[in-house]
Amino acid sequence: MSSCIRLNAMSLRYLFVISLPLIINACASMHQTPSSTLVPEPVAKHTETSEIRTARTLQIAAVGDIMLGTDFPDDRLPPEDGKQMLSAIANLLNTADITFGNLEGVLLDDGEPVKRCHNPSLCYLFRTPSHYVKHLQQAGFDVMSLANNHARDFGEQGRSSSMQLLAEASIQHSGREGDIASWEVQGLNIALIAYAPFGGSNDMLDLNAVAHQVRQLKQSHDLVLVSFHGGAEGSKALHVPFEQELYYGENRGDVVAFAHHAIDAGADLILGHGPHVPRAIELYKQRLVAYSLGNFSTYRGFNIRDDNGLAPILLVEMAKNGQFVRGQIVSAIQERPMGTQLDPEHRAARLIQSLTQIDFPDTPLDIDDDGHISLRTSPAHAVSTPP
Repeated sequence: MSSCIRLNAMSLRYLFVISLPLIINACASMHQTPSSTLVPEPVAKHTETSEIRTARTLQIAAVGDIMLGTDFPDDRLPPEDGKQMLSAIANLLNTADITFGNLEGVLLDDGEPVKRCHNPSLCYLFRTPSHYVKHLQQAGFDVMSLANNHARDFGEQGRSSSMQLLAEASIQHSGREGDIASWEVQGLNIALIAYAPFGGSNDMLDLNAVAHQVRQLKQSHDLVLVSFHGGAEGSKALHVPFEQELYYGENRGDVVAFAHHAIDAGADLILGHGPHVPRAIELYKQRLVAYSLGNFSTYRGFNIRDDNGLAPILLVEMAKNGQFVRGQIVSAIQERPMGTQLDPEHRAARLIQSLTQIDFPDTPLDIDDDGHISLRTSPAHAVSTPP
């Protein structure tokens, strides 16, 4: 068996900072062709001793949209009951202290949709069987956004079902108005609040309210993480427009103004999703902003052609005061029906590298071709790191 598969949770967490690129490259070579059958088993989180931890930093893994299959209006579920959808990248996700994703649709076994669409040809409804929560749990997810345009496909009853199932699987959640994830990691009090421009969710369009909420959370938490589901969608939405975005007449927010307001109020990391394609990253006041993490693991009902199929995994090492230290964009790609696979061609990383250079040319970040993110060292871009 490959040494990549034999790595346990302890050794993976230790290597997160020291030699993660070697693990990623070795594992990626196993998934270059659809015929690959080497699939690592998920590992348990947080099993190592405190002596092995990087004492002054926190490791976060973040991905974009997840919809593991739907049985409504007919059976569009993946083979093998969905167990392959996340299995190839489970070990990697399990190495982080906090792993985040955006759950599209609902975890629900029955019920009729409440959502009504203005344009039936663009109407998608996602109802994922409740037992699929085990795939999220085994892949290492700690917290998920339920603030998006599919979280209420089956009404608030559907979102309530998702919330209950995630909680039972020890996965935190945020999304419904007033629903905020709050938990402890490495002795730090962590909050995550998920926003979207849709009814019933924490509202990203009210920037004054956003600032007030984040400011309040910062008073009672060491770190405040913020996610948003905003911006236009599709291949024409790769670039950040620095203005309000409309999608089929719907206001999807000004994502830069939103991110900056949240950080000004005390947010320590901003994780965006919604456009279904990757977007640029930015460092603002020593805090990292990812403007879209694209699609991550979606089965049917989602376009995964070209850039829509890229599935970046953002790894962030941050100081315990919230400052960005270093990171990596691990490139993955969706390959149906196998699920999300590591991409040895680093296409997601190189796309985000290019988009960042164009959209945020002055941001003090360097991204290399393999996705490593570092702080620029020139005096004009000097950013202090914690002692």
